[in-house]
Amino acid sequence: MTDDDTRENVLPGSDEELDTADVRGYDFSGEFDFFEMLEAYGTTGFQATHLAEAVDITRQMREDDATIYLTLTSNIVSSGLREVVAHLVRENYVDVVITTSGSLTEDVIKTAKPFKMGEWDADEAKLREEGINRLGNIFVPSDRYVWLEEYLYDFFDDFFAEDQIRTPTEFATELGATLDDEDSILKNAADNDIPVYCPALTDAEIGNFLYYYRQGAGPDVGIEIVEDYDSLIEEGLLSDTTGLISVGAGVPKHHAIMTNLFRGGADYAVYISTGMEGDGSLSGAPPEEAVSWGKIKSEEETNYTQIEAEATLVFPLLVAGAFEHE
Repeated sequence: MTDDDTRENVLPGSDEELDTADVRGYDFSGEFDFFEMLEAYGTTGFQATHLAEAVDITRQMREDDATIYLTLTSNIVSSGLREVVAHLVRENYVDVVITTSGSLTEDVIKTAKPFKMGEWDADEAKLREEGINRLGNIFVPSDRYVWLEEYLYDFFDDFFAEDQIRTPTEFATELGATLDDEDSILKNAADNDIPVYCPALTDAEIGNFLYYYRQGAGPDVGIEIVEDYDSLIEEGLLSDTTGLISVGAGVPKHHAIMTNLFRGGADYAVYISTGMEGDGSLSGAPPEEAVSWGKIKSEEETNYTQIEAEATLVFPLLVAGAFEHE
């Protein structure tokens, strides 16, 4: 084999020029402009480009006056992203919220008692002795849950006073109406008539306290979920256009895409996820998989994307670029 032969293997060359954009990042040499930096993400490559794509898709949702579903898992509320979500709800930027029971629990606690910064590398046995619960590098003293139990018991008495079977959305709305904190997601949702769906309401301390409350109140007290599912399906059926912003995955994400199936799929979707597709789980499933089920529509123009990143890093950037920059 000659040198020319090996060179052909190493440097095969290309026959035509690509007509795509040049890869180029933000130029920090001039006066800094935050939104120009975000725009430069489009040609930065990797997940930065997916973030820029997500900003564009979310802007298109707004231009099309789509019914926007925001889905989130409880760790979002555990973190400082609670204030970001509360802003979206306060400003009526979203129309439907779907979340987990932990989100409701922690939103209520934070109206009275903050979570505290901790560290990942902690002595877990010592934390247990001290009554401190760890969420990553966030610490939550157990007295928060003692306070919550008392607060919810007072609330339950009023909540079940007239009707003993209630729905999760009624729970979220009426609980939010009792809160006095401008950074509360539930308060802002109640003030703005934005429904908060929580299909797995018992899967956190709320479920524990409901269990104990029911022991005294009797077996007729309960939560009914099918009525909420009906309402969520009808929300999509009555909307000309729908868009999903899923921060995290699990039940909230699937509730959004599954109920959009009834209308032929969501028109737009943005996922922020660290889930792994290879295990076949819903949490790791990309939007393309939802297209195969008819839960998200497939259009000629890009109408869905996934940012594979941890939400505290990218969700504020998405909100800034899509909702705060005109």
